[in-house]
Amino acid sequence: TPRVHQGCSGGRTWRGTVYVKQEPYREAPYARRAYVLGHPIGHSLSPALHRAAYRYVGDNDLEYQRRDTVREDLPGIFTEVNHPAGTPEAPYIAGLSVTMPLKTAVIEYCDELTELARITGAVNTVYVNGLKVIGHNTDVAGIVNALLQAGLDPAPQRERPAVVGGGATAISALTALHRLGYGGVDLYARSLHKLADVHAVADRLGVQVTPQPLAQLPAAVSAYNPVISTLPARAADAWAQDMGELTAGSLLLDVAYDPWPSLLASEWEKRGGTVVSGLEMLLYQAVEQVLIFTRRTPNDTEKLGMLNAMCAAVGLAPREHLPQTFV
Repeated sequence: TPRVHQGCSGGRTWRGTVYVKQEPYREAPYARRAYVLGHPIGHSLSPALHRAAYRYVGDNDLEYQRRDTVREDLPGIFTEVNHPAGTPEAPYIAGLSVTMPLKTAVIEYCDELTELARITGAVNTVYVNGLKVIGHNTDVAGIVNALLQAGLDPAPQRERPAVVGGGATAISALTALHRLGYGGVDLYARSLHKLADVHAVADRLGVQVTPQPLAQLPAAVSAYNPVISTLPARAADAWAQDMGELTAGSLLLDVAYDPWPSLLASEWEKRGGTVVSGLEMLLYQAVEQVLIFTRRTPNDTEKLGMLNAMCAAVGLAPREHLPQTFV
C-alpha cells in the first residue's frame, strides 16, 4: 500500500514524489461552483482531487473551493443552492461535498434523499436535479473501493470485520461491509449507549452488530479482518501501541489521513498488518461526486484517466484498472 508523505518546499507541498502547487483563494468569474463544507476545512484535499478531475474532463467553467461552514451557516448556503443565478456575481452551485460535522445537519435542507442516504442517515453529497435538492452518500462507495484497491478479498464465511467509532462514517462503513457480503460486524465505541442510529441502520440492512467497549479492542484486533477505524485524527493514539500481534495481511482502513501515517497505521504495520489510508476513501468517494457535479458519463478508459489525474494531484500511485465496483 503506498504511503503518502507530506512536506513543504519552495512554496509547494509535496506528497511522495508528486509536487502539488499551493493555489491561493480566488473569486474568479466561473459560471458554476462547487464547495466542500465543514469545520475545520483547511486541511481538506477535496479541492485538489476535484480540480484535477475537472481539468481532465475539460470542464473549465466549474470551480471547486473550500468553504468553512458550521450548522448556523447552512440556511444561507442552501438559499444559494435553491436559487442559482448562474452569473459571475452569483455562480450556479453545481454541488456540495459535505464533511464533518454536517453530514446529518444538511438533511433537513434536502428535498429528497437517495437510497444510500436514506439507509445511512448521512449525506456527504448535495446536488440539484431539476427544482429539487438531492442528498446522497458517496462514502459507502469510497470505503468499498478503498478496501478492494488495498487487496481485500471478502470472505464473510471465514472472517469477521470490526468498525471502530459510532458516528456517521461508522454507519457508512457498516453499510459498505454489508455491500461486500458481511452479515455480522463487531463495533467498538467509547459510548455504547449512543449507538441508536447504528442499530437502526443495522436493522434496515439485516446486519448483526455486536457493540464492544473500545478499551477491549487492543487485545482483540487479531480476531478481525478487515478493521475500519472511523475515529478522528490522533483519537487512537492512546491505545494504538497496546495492540497485540496481527494475522499476516490483516487489513486496516484508517479513514483519518492527516497527519499520515497515523500512529495507529504505523503500529498496525509493525505488527504485520496491511494499511490503507483514508486518502484512498476520499479519492473514490470524490470520483462519484465528480461524475454527479459535472454530469459526465465517461467510458471506462476516460474514467481510468480521470482517476489517475486525481491520484497524481494528491501523490497516490497510478492505477492500472478501475476498481471492481467503480461507479
